[in-house]
Amino acid sequence: MTGRIITVRHGRPDLSRELTITAREYGDWWARYDASGLAPEERPPEALVRLAKAATTVLSSTLPRAIETARKATGGTRTVPADPIFVEAPLPPPPFPGFLKLRPGQWGVVSRIFWILGYAPAGVENHRETWGRVATIASRLEGHAAEGDVLLCAHGYLNWMIHRRLMREGWACVEHDGGNHYWSWRVYEPAGAKCGVGAAAAAE
Repeated sequence: MTGRIITVRHGRPDLSRELTITAREYGDWWARYDASGLAPEERPPEALVRLAKAATTVLSSTLPRAIETARKATGGTRTVPADPIFVEAPLPPPPFPGFLKLRPGQWGVVSRIFWILGYAPAGVENHRETWGRVATIASRLEGHAAEGDVLLCAHGYLNWMIHRRLMREGWACVEHDGGNHYWSWRVYEPAGAKCGVGAAAAAE
């Protein structure tokens, strides 16, 4: 019997958003965000711990916040393979003048819009390329699901892209907890009632 696919957004990283910065400074802030782990007080919801315990396979992105999320969800009792294919969709700082300052979350929304519209500097994965990566991810998750439940600890926007791909492939979202916030998750089965999901968080 085919198992379920479960996608999880990581917990809250240990980096403040309470500042205003320029677009260029946002690039530096995002690099620090990618290097940061979870805030020390972060704990997974008990329901997520139960999902992780029941999963045959648990996977994560190679970014620290996803690796630590998987470790906390599993209680550190199992090996969780990390793969860069699961890292977040790119968020290149938009080409804005230096005098404009916004909060990191606001820059995330602006950057995501620019990226969707085609802005991707040299060396940055573009929107179409990321959809190609998502197709590979969905196929890989489906392969793991043939052996039982598979749980992926990844990122907000990437998980939304995976959602779109899985729905296209005939999977149904049967559980959606936490909106698109930290520690949120979605559960997919090959058939069943669909859950309502809007556009995912702009980043992270």
